[in-house]
Amino acid sequence: MAECCSGRTKLIYACSGAADVGEIADRVVRRLRAEGQYLMTCLAGVGAGLAGYVESAKGADENITIDGCNVSCAKKALERIGVSPTSYILTELGLVKGKTAVTEQIINEMCEKIKSTNSSKMIPEKTITGGCNCGGKC
Repeated sequence: MAECCSGRTKLIYACSGAADVGEIADRVVRRLRAEGQYLMTCLAGVGAGLAGYVESAKGADENITIDGCNVSCAKKALERIGVSPTSYILTELGLVKGKTAVTEQIINEMCEKIKSTNSSKMIPEKTITGGCNCGGKC
């Protein structure tokens, strides 16, 4: 498994929680994935302990979590398997849980904040093969 993800792979996870900020987190992660800097993968697979997702997380160069609020479910799911992610919490970036409209403007603003804080670490995406569940690319 490690040989699959030992390249310059950045996996990104969204909390996708029930609150407005959880929906925004999910949409931000999907937007960042579409822009090609990150591989989105399944947080539920990690939480369920599915071997492919767990091993992919452990083998990635960087794991990034985007949580809607300070409960930090995505971050805690990765820490539970021994992975220390780069963590972004949207309420710490200015959103208010339960009071933030889910709009394209808000999604764009959060994407820009995350990219600007993470820009020094931007690395090209590695094409992944080998059937290991790396971000849905196998």
